Amino acid sequence: MGAASPQPPAWLAFDAGPEAEATGVTLAGADARTRAGLHEALAGALPLPAWFGRNWDALADALADRLDAGPLTLVVRDAADLLADEPPAHLGTLLDVLGAVAAGGHHSLRVVLRDHPDRLAALRTRIAAALGGRVGAPPTDAD
Repeated sequence: MGAASPQPPAWLAFDAGPEAEATGVTLAGADARTRAGLHEALAGALPLPAWFGRNWDALADALADRLDAGPLTLVVRDAADLLADEPPAHLGTLLDVLGAVAAGGHHSLRVVLRDHPDRLAALRTRIAAALGGRVGAPPTDAD
């Protein structure tokens, strides 16, 4: 009998729908294949403040400040591309940052990973591997 894969946290959802939610901020996974691309795409989509330093700590701070203003739904289209050109640890760090922000925010954070149904199973596996019980750990810039 194999081990059960971890369930995604409450703030994280998977979707095979074709369009982004009308109330969500949309981010293209293709623009976020690298850490630098992710930070640039987030800075443009949200927009994040000018002081945003394009690193994990600054992302945590900027998203926490953003949640002071109200709830946020971030919809990642073609989510299988998210940080695909980086080592797997970077996806884990991103999930740690998002988990910590979701746990500590004044308002709710929801992240919807949207992709084609044929790519969702591999995406779920990749996310489950990246979660590895580390969601909510303090972010680091070591990677």
